[in-house]
Amino acid sequence: MDTKPPRSNGKRPGAKRTGKNIGFIALVALLVLIVISAFNQPSSLKEIPISQAVQDANAGKYSQIIVNGQQLTITPKGSQNATLKSYMEQGATTQDEGINKDKVKITAKASSSTASTVTSIGLTTVLPVLLIGGLLFWMMRSAQGQGNQALSFGKSRARLYGNEKDKVTFKSIAGQAEAKQDLEEVVEFLKFPKKFASLGAKIPKGVLLVGPPGTGKTMLARAVAGEAGVPFFSISGSEFVEMFVGVGASRVRDLFAKAKKNAPCIIFVDEIDAVGRRRGSGMGGGHDEREQTLNQILVEMDGFEQGQNVIVLAATNRADVLDPALLRPGRFDRRVGIDLPDRPDRLAVLQIHFKDKPLAKGVDLDSLAAKTAGSSGADLANMANESAIIAARNNHHEITQEDVTEAFERVAIGPERKSKVMNDKEKELTAYHEAGHAIVGHVLPDSDVVHKVTIIPRGGTGGVTWFIPPEDKSYHSILEYKDILARMLGGRIAEEVKYGPDRVTTGAGSDLQKAAELARDMVTQQGMGKKLRDQVFHVEEGIMMERIMHEREYSDDTAKVIDDEVEALITQAADRARAVIRANLKQLEALKDKLLEKETVDAEEALEVLKGAHLPKEAALY
Repeated sequence: MDTKPPRSNGKRPGAKRTGKNIGFIALVALLVLIVISAFNQPSSLKEIPISQAVQDANAGKYSQIIVNGQQLTITPKGSQNATLKSYMEQGATTQDEGINKDKVKITAKASSSTASTVTSIGLTTVLPVLLIGGLLFWMMRSAQGQGNQALSFGKSRARLYGNEKDKVTFKSIAGQAEAKQDLEEVVEFLKFPKKFASLGAKIPKGVLLVGPPGTGKTMLARAVAGEAGVPFFSISGSEFVEMFVGVGASRVRDLFAKAKKNAPCIIFVDEIDAVGRRRGSGMGGGHDEREQTLNQILVEMDGFEQGQNVIVLAATNRADVLDPALLRPGRFDRRVGIDLPDRPDRLAVLQIHFKDKPLAKGVDLDSLAAKTAGSSGADLANMANESAIIAARNNHHEITQEDVTEAFERVAIGPERKSKVMNDKEKELTAYHEAGHAIVGHVLPDSDVVHKVTIIPRGGTGGVTWFIPPEDKSYHSILEYKDILARMLGGRIAEEVKYGPDRVTTGAGSDLQKAAELARDMVTQQGMGKKLRDQVFHVEEGIMMERIMHEREYSDDTAKVIDDEVEALITQAADRARAVIRANLKQLEALKDKLLEKETVDAEEALEVLKGAHLPKEAALY
C-alpha cells in the first residue's frame, strides 16, 4: 500500500558501477598504449662506421641518406626502405665528413625537440606505469570493499525513518478509529512517559497489527513513525532470513543493539510471519535458520535483559501461523485488529484519495462506497487512480461519474475484452447463461440484488452477472448460502433447460468450482450440514507439505458423510435453480433478447425485464 524508500548504505548510487567502469577503461587504455608502442618501435637497422658510409656514398652505392641530427639513415640502391644507419661526430655535417652530395641524395630532417622527446618518453614509459598503478589500486579497493561487505553480512538492514518531509499522520488515515486509538496510546507513552509511570503503567513491548491484505497495516505503522518523534527502524521479516545459518540471528542482535542505543524508539517488522512461524513443524530440522532467527527475536523482546524502552511493531495477515511464544503478553502485549472498512469508512477513504483529483459535478462517492462492500483501502485507492487514468484516456478535464463507474467495474470484475470475437451461437448461449444467473438470483428471497448483466467478456469470464448486497453484512444464514448456491448454478441449468443435459458447455466451470467450495465450507467450517449440524472439521491450510504432514482430524466414515452432505447441497441448489428457470421461461427469453440487443443491461433495465418473475413452490425452502 505504501512505497518504501530505497535502502541507503552511505554511498552514492551507482558508485560501485562507476568504479568498475573506470577500471575497465584503464585496462583498455593500457592495452592500446602497448599496441601503439609496439607499432612505433623503430625497425632494426644495421649500423656501419661513418668511414664506410662515406666511402660507399661517394662510390654511388646509396640512393638516399636522411640526416636526423647526427644520425644517418641510409637507403642502398635497389632497396625500397632504409636498411643501414650510421652516426657522425658531434657537430659535424655530411660535408665535413666528406660525402659528395652529387653522388647521393641527401635529405635533412629536423631534429626532435625536447618537448617531443619528453612526450614520447611519457607515452611509452610513464603513462603505462601510471595506468598499471591505478589499475592495481582499483583492484585493491574492490577487494577491500568486498571484504567490508563480507564483514557487514550479519549487520541489520533496517532503515531509519522519522525525518521525511511527506510524513504520514493519523489524520491522513480514514477510519480504523479503534486501531488508531491503540497506536496513539503507544505514541503518547513515548512522548509523555511520566503520565503513565505515575500510575504504575509499563510501556507495552510489542503491538501486533493483524488484518487482511490492503487494509492499511503498513500505513498505520508509517503514521506511528510520523507522530512518535522518536527513532523508527523499519525492516521486513524476509530480510532476516538468508541461506547461511546464523545470519538472521546476527541481524536481530544488531537491530536491537542499534535500537537500545537510540531508546526510546520503535522497531517495525513488516510481514513478521516470514520469520515468526510456529516452531516444531519438522520443516528444516532443529537447525532451521528461520527457527534460530525466531529464537533470537523471542530473547530480545522478553529475555534476561529488562528495562529497555524499545517498542516492537509488527504486521501480518497470517496471525494463525505465528508461534505462540511470540504472541504471549510480554512480547506482543497488544493485538490490533484491522478489518475491512465499513460503508462510512469507505466513503472517508474515497474522499481522501479523490481530494487532489478534479471531480466533475454530480460524482456520487457515497453510492460508490455503498457498492464497494468488502473492498480494502488498497482497492479503493486503486479505484481512484483508475478513475483518473480513464478520464485522461477519454480526454476529460475532470473525472466524471462514468469514469468512476468504469474504474469500479474494472477493479471489481476485470476490464472489458471487446476485442474477443464470439459467433452468434456463442453469444446466444452466453446470453442464456447470464440470464439464468439473473433470474434465479432475482427470484430467490435471500439473494442479493442484480446490479448488472453483460455478455461482454470481462477478465477471464465470457460474461458477468453482478449481484451487490443492499447493505454491509457481518453474518450469513444457511438460507442465504443456499440461495447463493442456486444462483451460482443458474447459468449451467439455463443451458441445460434450453439445449438439453448433454449440450451444456465448459462456460460454467468457474461457477461449479465456487459452488463446490462454498458447499464444503458450509459443512466443514460453518457447521451448516444436515447430518453434521454444529460440527466443525478443521482442514489444514497452507503449503502442500504442511497439509501432508498434518494428520486429518476425522475418520474416513466422517469424510464420506461430508462428501454426501456437499453433494446434497449441490443437488438441492441445482433442483431449485431448475424449478425457477422452468417457471420463468418467458422472462428468460426476454432477458436473453435484451442482452443480444444491448450486450449490457443495468439494474433498472434488468428489473423491468424480470417484472412478473415468481418463485415456484418447489423452489421454496421451508
